[in-house]
Amino acid sequence: MTLALHGGSPVRATPWPSWPPPLDPRQRALVTEVLESGLWGATQGGSVVADLTAAFARLSGVPYGVAVGNATLGLFAALKGLGVGRGDEVIVPAYTFVASATAVLLAGAVPVIVDVDPVHLHLSPQAVQDALTSRTAAVMPVHLAGSAADMDPINALAARHGLKVVEDAAQAHGATYHDRPVGGLSDAGVYSFQASKAMTAGEGGLIVCRDQADYEAIWSVCNLGRRLGGQWYGHPEVGWNLRLTEIQAALLLPWLDRLDDEIDRRNAFCDALERELAHLPEEPVSLVPQPPGTTRDSRHLLMLRVDAPVDRGFLLTAMAAEGVPLESGYPPLGTMAALTAEGARAEPCPAATEAAASVVWVRQSMLMDDPARAADVAEALTKVLTYHGKP
Repeated sequence: MTLALHGGSPVRATPWPSWPPPLDPRQRALVTEVLESGLWGATQGGSVVADLTAAFARLSGVPYGVAVGNATLGLFAALKGLGVGRGDEVIVPAYTFVASATAVLLAGAVPVIVDVDPVHLHLSPQAVQDALTSRTAAVMPVHLAGSAADMDPINALAARHGLKVVEDAAQAHGATYHDRPVGGLSDAGVYSFQASKAMTAGEGGLIVCRDQADYEAIWSVCNLGRRLGGQWYGHPEVGWNLRLTEIQAALLLPWLDRLDDEIDRRNAFCDALERELAHLPEEPVSLVPQPPGTTRDSRHLLMLRVDAPVDRGFLLTAMAAEGVPLESGYPPLGTMAALTAEGARAEPCPAATEAAASVVWVRQSMLMDDPARAADVAEALTKVLTYHGKP
């Protein structure tokens, strides 16, 4: 059997599901209603942004939400509203999207990049402990790929040291930890609605929190320093216009009604692929396991660990030629010169370095296919790993 890269027939010739999926009738109707109302901005008297923030707060098990233009701004606003600022340090995991660190820089604080657990690749509580200094003000666990970070030890550590905790839940809409929704497990949580996410309006984000004083401070950051119920042109604090629009909210609000079904569909595909991979000789590819406590994985991505002597560039190129494209995943944040040049401090991160060399991703759109098509991923991996290096 010849690799498609070398002129053979690909494993899969049909396209994978597109993302985002087509608008459903309720989205189309609500977007049309907002467009025709002329109430497009968040401060013109429309109600959809308010309905969305209330719904997401309920989803997260907390009373308050603030909708923002994107999740990077949401992380920034959450940190600022919680009192994190110039000279403070915020601990972030090394294996995550760069915005986890740049949001800290935007708040005037110093990202401290620490290692992840070598098995499940989420923030390591021991690495957090080892990185603490007198300037540490907050910790930012990331619910990576849709599974829940192991929050109990992180929250306990933060409580002992008087630290704030901001969950980066950008990839974890609908995920749960010990049957409790992510986002509402700490001082604040932040979701993303960027184009690749499980719910999308092209861009957008949303902050949730449980404390009223924190909510009012975060709301002020996102609303030009105003105070809730205060004068419109009164700006007692420094703030910014970080608001989401009614049009974006109209795309998102109806999506909540189908989110659970879409999570179930992705989990079914992942379960099917795990069964397929178990049949590979010597099991050279395995699913990166969920952290302890994950009771619902929203499966934004499926992370695969490849324990085989294969050139990474060849693997990705050959899989794409077989019609089963994989993603290379994150480089360790500490290797990014742009971050360290801005003052980020990088601790040794061997687990993140290993993950960058051995872990690949199956994208969310592929996980939305019929679970029977998980066999395509396993077949292509078998073909490429078997024929690696052959002409």
